[in-house]
Amino acid sequence: PTADGERDVVGRRLARRQEATSLAPVVDAAGLARLQAGVELVDVDPDVVAYAVALTRATRDHAQVEVGASPRGSLALVLVARALAVLDGRDVVVPEDVKACAVAVLAHRLTLAPETWSTGLRAVDVVTDLLGRVPTPSTRRDADASTTPTDRKP
Repeated sequence: PTADGERDVVGRRLARRQEATSLAPVVDAAGLARLQAGVELVDVDPDVVAYAVALTRATRDHAQVEVGASPRGSLALVLVARALAVLDGRDVVVPEDVKACAVAVLAHRLTLAPETWSTGLRAVDVVTDLLGRVPTPSTRRDADASTTPTDRKP
């Protein structure tokens, strides 16, 4: 925002005299537990797991990265991909689910090499580059999926 807009944000917070605004719940604890359990039922082909691991490991070998994503990055890729499959009405993860969440899941986990900062390269650019270089698997489950993923932007 502009400086005036930012002052407005601060002013509105001060006028509220409380930290948070009140929001109406969209799901109760039991409903959230059911949603989480549903995601756990989504199948992930071993080739898709290998793809998520390959993407994560590639962040550790990228020339412009000082510290790449840890194995928790691989785990997060698979877990978020499962949720995307559910949102698309499928019970199986396809490689496009991993691609769709890779930037959001991996970019913030990278520490770029200091010399990279001066070039303007961002962690988002690194993950996008890797998505173009790490081979995408073709699983037999791709053809069996009841629906295809929607066009998502990473």
